[in-house]
Amino acid sequence: MYRQTAATTKIIGLKKRIRAVQGGTSASKTISILLYLIARAQSDKKPTLTSVVSESFPHLKRGAIKDFLDIMQTHNYFKDELWNKTDYTYTFETGSKLEFFSADQPGKVRGPRRDRLFINECNNVPHETFDQLEVRTRQFVFLDWNPVADFWIYELIAKREDIDHIVLTYKDNEALPKEIVATIEQRRDNKNWWKVYGEGLLGEAEGRIYKDWEVIDEVPHTARLERYGLDFGYTNDPSAIVAIYYSNGGYVLDECCYQKGMLNKVIADTLKNLPQSLVIADSAEPKSIDEIKLHGVNIVGAEKGADSRRNGIQLVQSQRISVTKRSVNLLKEYRNYLWMTDRDGKIINEPTDGNDHCLDAVRYGLTSILKKPVFKMPEATPALKGYYPGLGI
Repeated sequence: MYRQTAATTKIIGLKKRIRAVQGGTSASKTISILLYLIARAQSDKKPTLTSVVSESFPHLKRGAIKDFLDIMQTHNYFKDELWNKTDYTYTFETGSKLEFFSADQPGKVRGPRRDRLFINECNNVPHETFDQLEVRTRQFVFLDWNPVADFWIYELIAKREDIDHIVLTYKDNEALPKEIVATIEQRRDNKNWWKVYGEGLLGEAEGRIYKDWEVIDEVPHTARLERYGLDFGYTNDPSAIVAIYYSNGGYVLDECCYQKGMLNKVIADTLKNLPQSLVIADSAEPKSIDEIKLHGVNIVGAEKGADSRRNGIQLVQSQRISVTKRSVNLLKEYRNYLWMTDRDGKIINEPTDGNDHCLDAVRYGLTSILKKPVFKMPEATPALKGYYPGLGI
């Protein structure tokens, strides 16, 4: 059961037209905003339209839509006949509607007016898109984001007087399990991570490890599948599978799987249902690799050695990288993958742990492609002399 927390109380207290909710990890930003919007729709005297928007539809389905349906079902509000699975709209008994669409749908962004708007993770949405949506909204606009880097919202906050701006942290979410709280607080010594995700404050852009990747609609039809990268997980961490394609001088990444609790047989079946290519997996689990191989998967362990992680990161970052927009978890990791810092905020040449499952899979796969073995031509025997004139033997 979702209950009222300090986060929901603070969100209810926002009154201005633009309601900007900045926050760290597990602060319950999205859940609290959705709870408020649901309550408003259920109590409307006249029907209203509320739009919930984020950067792409895959992002919506795995994020705000899932959270919305969880809330509705947990509170026994949900009625199947009121949910339009085609248009992704829910019509409440009051006649009010809540709709979901993505910021990459120009027809929707420039479409009809609405009463209320919620842009989820607005730092991934262009300022122009916000402008188009805001001018078509009658009552108020909610925005939420993790402050991983400076972007257009901070200029807006400085210029406009019709903005309520609050910062939430995990401490505003009293419903958070103690185990999650402990996990968050174990990272206090990583100053850059703690500033953004612990305290919910604007971080330093230079702390990001990967930059300048391009988000694309889909894998180009001319792209060539080169590898799959596989990072193992089970109870606490997901198993991640990422397809790696070569296209026009760069590499395209496409998230294929991101799921907890996967047995090796299930991983093998997942891989066998994908277009076939060599799988490069975390070599720390040789037993799992051997077991998956027994199921007919062409799989080997990633080569590891001294500084292999840092060298692999450098190798990946040196490539031109594109990511499909449906790769929601991969994009989230990419945007939130930071170098560790010491107590003084100085960056240490060591990446943060725990938010890198897809990125590890990418590193395993790309490293195996880019670190090709050097072939040394053996000395020619007398019988081969003159047989390969182009090679000088």
